[in-house]
Amino acid sequence: MWRIGCVAAMLLALAGCNPNSAPGSASSKPIVQRDDHQTFLVRHWSHPLPLQGVAPGHFSRLEASLDPTSCGTCHPRQFEDWKTALHSRSMSPGLFGQLQQMGAEAADEHQACIQCHAPLAEQGEHLRKVLAGGKRLIPPRPDGISSAHGLSCAGCHARARQVYGPRRKNGTVPAPEQKLPHEGWRATNAFEDSRFCATCHQFESDGPALNGKLLENTYEEWRTSRHAGEKRTCQSCHMPDRRHLWRGIHDPEMVKSGLNIEASHPIVAKGHVSVNLQIANHGVGHAFPTYVTPRVIVEIGQESRNGIMIPGSIERHLIARDVSLDLQMEKADTRIMPDEVRRYGYEKVMLADAVALTIVIVVEPDAFYADFYRATLNDPEFRIGRNSIREALKLAERSSYRIFKSRQEIAWPTMSD
Repeated sequence: MWRIGCVAAMLLALAGCNPNSAPGSASSKPIVQRDDHQTFLVRHWSHPLPLQGVAPGHFSRLEASLDPTSCGTCHPRQFEDWKTALHSRSMSPGLFGQLQQMGAEAADEHQACIQCHAPLAEQGEHLRKVLAGGKRLIPPRPDGISSAHGLSCAGCHARARQVYGPRRKNGTVPAPEQKLPHEGWRATNAFEDSRFCATCHQFESDGPALNGKLLENTYEEWRTSRHAGEKRTCQSCHMPDRRHLWRGIHDPEMVKSGLNIEASHPIVAKGHVSVNLQIANHGVGHAFPTYVTPRVIVEIGQESRNGIMIPGSIERHLIARDVSLDLQMEKADTRIMPDEVRRYGYEKVMLADAVALTIVIVVEPDAFYADFYRATLNDPEFRIGRNSIREALKLAERSSYRIFKSRQEIAWPTMSD
């Protein structure tokens, strides 16, 4: 039996935690950051992040709070968007169950997971109390921080009690004499740079890889694509109009917007039925899908009068980076790269009871996780976090959806044909 704990640590690191893009805490800078974006980002995403420290004495209770709800008082749209996004649920049951198994004392091991899923140092401290408390409900810290918040507003925007963010939409920045809550914010265009996202969505060049390809390579897939040349950043697709939604593989409309799917009309000839399917990755700025966790299944088959695809007629194709649960072997890589057009041809003997040729494409965003959770629950050595893993498995199994279905009637040719 492969060891669940070891796999868990690496799998959770696959969210792109980047231990090499570190050192230092945010220090006093001019109102507009004019230094190189990468210099700012190395400092901004140091791992582990330093504690925020005590809020200035003149801050009101609301200004001093790092609770996302407090941020939502003045930024309601961003807060409401964030609540619907996976970033707000990055401390998921699947992650929490594995952290429970690690135990409260494994603070260093936690960092492999929470440096992207709950990055604030205060969240790490809160998490240790939660894990030590067992089933006891642990309230947020006095500063409003909870490990349950996942990647919160402060996780991206607050360092050493100073708030950072992009310029206003019109390009302006706060004037030094302006009296704004929490002393305003320090503006930097680094928040509009794709490297801001790469911190948690790209391994370093010497990171875990299979077949010469990094397990997490989203930023590089984008950087070498047409989209990077056209200056279509991660934010332009995943945060349009600065919305804090980060829609991705779990969102059917987002996925469909990046693909062009076409099916030809079925042809019946010489006792066979044939059809062609074409999937073009015209709008996804990286591989489809980019990661090892999703799986996309294409099924083409003949349908009987009762509306069921006849088993012996079905051809099944996988679009995924299919890796073993221990992350030691790549079984196949059939992902569709940016601007690639993938074609699938189908030709089989037409069955007597077939009345239609059906094509279905299903996305399973959490396929790897679901398999991983099943294996975890079958591991007798995994005891403490089982309830959380069971909950995670239910969520993973419910996340699949259909992005395409084509049903075209077919019939045996008549003598006149």
